[in-house]
Amino acid sequence: MLIHSIKTSHLRFSDHFIGIEFDFIPETNGVPLVCDMSSNVLTRPIDISKFGVIFAGAQKNAGIPGITLVIVREDLIGKGLSVCPAVFDYKINAANQSLYNTPPTFSVYILGLVFKWVLSKGGISAMDQHSAVKSSLVYDVLDASNGFYHSIVKKENRSRMNIPFRVGGPGGNDELEAKFLSEAKSRKMISLKGHRSVGGIRISLYNAITLDETKALVDFLKEFQANNQ
Repeated sequence: MLIHSIKTSHLRFSDHFIGIEFDFIPETNGVPLVCDMSSNVLTRPIDISKFGVIFAGAQKNAGIPGITLVIVREDLIGKGLSVCPAVFDYKINAANQSLYNTPPTFSVYILGLVFKWVLSKGGISAMDQHSAVKSSLVYDVLDASNGFYHSIVKKENRSRMNIPFRVGGPGGNDELEAKFLSEAKSRKMISLKGHRSVGGIRISLYNAITLDETKALVDFLKEFQANNQ
């Protein structure tokens, strides 16, 4: 139950550290919902009218580092704290068409290319279906491994974008996980090491990852288990 004195509620729609993702928009009883969509922006249809503020770093699904997408409900513009720097003030940015300061032009250019690419592939709904297929392929292997691969997230909370798991059991086997990362790297599968706060392995399936690339990873998962169980 929300406390009425709360002025905003904050939600991270998909957490890339621990691999959880909300598949619903929580009810806030009129309190503006501020949402970080950095991990799953452009991956599923969203009713933006349910949010007060949406922000998303572009570097995961929408482009390259250096730019953040921000959608602000009009009635919330102009309510920033007096200590807020001008470059982050929504009222100032809105009044200047997001050009109050020199924008990161190359990041903006890449963002535009990504938008065009998403549209060319069928739009957000197509990205949603694409993400569901890719993540299901990986989770199916983990769940069928008889405990060799251990997913650390309950099925109902699992992220389609980031899949953390342990190799060799619930607590992981350091030797096996190091071997997994080494062999994956030899196949040009990189950045699979889990976040330092979680450990283990983490697979990221952002929009740019293709179905064929996902299938290659799934084949490696099966092969590694067969050779090391």
